[in-house]
Amino acid sequence: MATVDSRILEPIALLRPGAMTAKRAFDLVVGSLGLLLTLPLLLILMAAVWIESPGNPIFVQERLGQFGRRFRLYKLRTMVPDAERRRAEVEHLNESVAPLFKAHNDPRVTRVGRFLRASSLDELPQLWNVVKGEMSIVGPRPRLPEEFKDVMQRPDIVRRFSAKPGLAGVWQVSGRADNNFDEALVLDLYYVDHWSFGFDLKLVLKTFLVVVTAHGAY
Repeated sequence: MATVDSRILEPIALLRPGAMTAKRAFDLVVGSLGLLLTLPLLLILMAAVWIESPGNPIFVQERLGQFGRRFRLYKLRTMVPDAERRRAEVEHLNESVAPLFKAHNDPRVTRVGRFLRASSLDELPQLWNVVKGEMSIVGPRPRLPEEFKDVMQRPDIVRRFSAKPGLAGVWQVSGRADNNFDEALVLDLYYVDHWSFGFDLKLVLKTFLVVVTAHGAY
């Protein structure tokens, strides 16, 4: 990310040294415990993905992290291994605006994949991203680089990327699959501008309820 006017970032509470240290400590403890406790389940799910559609059960994709830095995000694979090569076959199903692609009835999604998406269990490997410091337990949604092409220097975008992307967040309790770019940006900026540990804990609780009811995911 190119140099930006530091005045854009000065008022942001979560960038204060004490806040950053405490938030990172929370992420490291919760992320490590979560990864340790869910490892048996993760191994079972990886086996289920592979049995239905042999291939690497972990899907890796480049996303944008804090300050626009790129990182490799990990998820359980929910589509057939050759999904990218078959993109042209399902382009007519796109319910979003190119280059983004969203389709409720994407035939490339496997049966196990549909369960993983509905339960949000496909995101379990992102606990490793949290432990590595690339993500946070709570934060804006991890976005694709092409979504922000040519707009990274906009003041609102700079402010949005002051926070690490999170496993939980305002986006996840607000119809996460249905937000367009502008709506998602408003939610992300709301989190950045209203951050506090109390707000983080509230979002974790609300996200848990969303995951349990499988509301908003596909």
